[in-house]
Amino acid sequence: MATVKKRIIFIIPEEMLLEPILYTITQQYDLKVSIYNSDISGNEGVMRLELEGEEKQIEEGLAWAMSRGIRVEAVG
Repeated sequence: MATVKKRIIFIIPEEMLLEPILYTITQQYDLKVSIYNSDISGNEGVMRLELEGEEKQIEEGLAWAMSRGIRVEAVG
């Protein structure tokens, strides 16, 4: 399978800020993650990321994140 890269933004609710989100995505979905920017202020966190892996794995990882209450926005 071909490896692809996707730039995304995670908007993380307060109740998920202490959870190992990136660890879970890299381990369970075999993805590489590059962090371009992150900011935690008030009651949410915003992370600008690039995910690298197989298309199916990226989609499954994003579905997992959304199931945990994380808003996912595509960049570009």
